[in-house]
Amino acid sequence: MGVVIFTLFALCCAAAGAVPAALNNARIIGGTVTTINQYPVMASLLLTRDFVHWRHNCGGSILNQRSILSAAHCLYRRQPNVYRARLGSSFASSGGVIFNFAQFIMHPNYNSRNQDNDVAIMRTSSGISYNNVIQPARIAGANYNLRDNERVWAAGWGVTSVNSNQHSEQLRHVQVYTINQAVCRQRYAARSPITDNMLCSGVLDVGGRDQCQMDSGGPLLHNGIVVGVCSFGHRCAEPRYPGVNARVSRFATWIGNNS
Repeated sequence: MGVVIFTLFALCCAAAGAVPAALNNARIIGGTVTTINQYPVMASLLLTRDFVHWRHNCGGSILNQRSILSAAHCLYRRQPNVYRARLGSSFASSGGVIFNFAQFIMHPNYNSRNQDNDVAIMRTSSGISYNNVIQPARIAGANYNLRDNERVWAAGWGVTSVNSNQHSEQLRHVQVYTINQAVCRQRYAARSPITDNMLCSGVLDVGGRDQCQMDSGGPLLHNGIVVGVCSFGHRCAEPRYPGVNARVSRFATWIGNNS
């Protein structure tokens, strides 16, 4: 099954831009409700501890008719049978179509300590049929270079408040900005290394908008193309610390070979 991979050559490097997140793993803060019609590539990943109750835990992006892209930390030390995907629904707990998983493919260089290479592919047990609310994502190619301060969108069912552990039932989205890599690296210097495999986003020195817990694995989109996979941050939506995503362009070949 093919994956739609896009390339974009940036003409220059612009100024800095942007935000905060959480050295926990990630949710949408400061956003608004939206629908699956606007984000038909979205998957809600449901986790169980007893095989009776299933609860939204992470997000993902449909790659093709058998694979979903998510964050490696969502799947770390877990077997495929403890997750299901809900596709084609605006709601985390109802509607859409449920898929079981047959296989998880973790990036071989995933580092659970600093979240480097935080990407994974989830293979479904049965084929995914497309319709108007279930569609494959367009994925940034290896030469897709984002300038600083570009508008990007994050979507997910994560918590909507730093002080809450309850995820949003309805899909939400928020517009943030890409942040200069050197600035992001400096902000996180005392906390966690920011590698070239990471992409920072947010509203720097302002805060209030971010991905956060249970948004992990979900997409960061630039002009409708998946450029990031929600990974981590220091708390959520804090002015000093941007949110951190896996930079999809760095993994384009690996995604294409394993999906």
